[in-house]
Amino acid sequence: MKKATLLWVDLEMTGLEPKKDRILEVACIATDWDFNEVARMTAVVKVPKSLIKRRMVGEFWEKNRESYNQLVSQNENGSSSARVEEMVLDFVDKNFGKEIILAGNSIHQDRRFIRNEWKKLEERLHYRMFDVSAWKVYFENALGVKFTKRDAHRALDDIEGSIEEISYYLSKVKGSKFEKGRK
Repeated sequence: MKKATLLWVDLEMTGLEPKKDRILEVACIATDWDFNEVARMTAVVKVPKSLIKRRMVGEFWEKNRESYNQLVSQNENGSSSARVEEMVLDFVDKNFGKEIILAGNSIHQDRRFIRNEWKKLEERLHYRMFDVSAWKVYFENALGVKFTKRDAHRALDDIEGSIEEISYYLSKVKGSKFEKGRK
């Protein structure tokens, strides 16, 4: 079996503070360096309803009511955080060799939650990460090139959007193997 090189991860959380908030949903897509998919997985973490009521408030959740409703309704069928971590570790074992590079958009934020909740997974990850948001900052500010990303705020959709986004930026790089789709 072909081993993946990038572990694309997106987490949906109750908020943005790893010490107060918790992971609600995880999606992973394993790809090679050409962003060809090797495998994918999703899982739901069950968190206490009291935490949802306390932390999932404010403007963001009001503006994203559909995502809120979906995350809350699936919560009841979720697994413990420890069980979901084991599922992610099984996914990693099946699809990766020794080096596991975390990839995604603003992946440092997801990594903070992984470090806080999933220590076994954190130990397996390479210290380097592939962050699409660094490309976004450069292309938007230095080159005036914008990519319109999906706005679903669901883990799997967000990863697919991140892979589309980096492919778009690379299509703008002269000499890139992605350049043929250049506009």
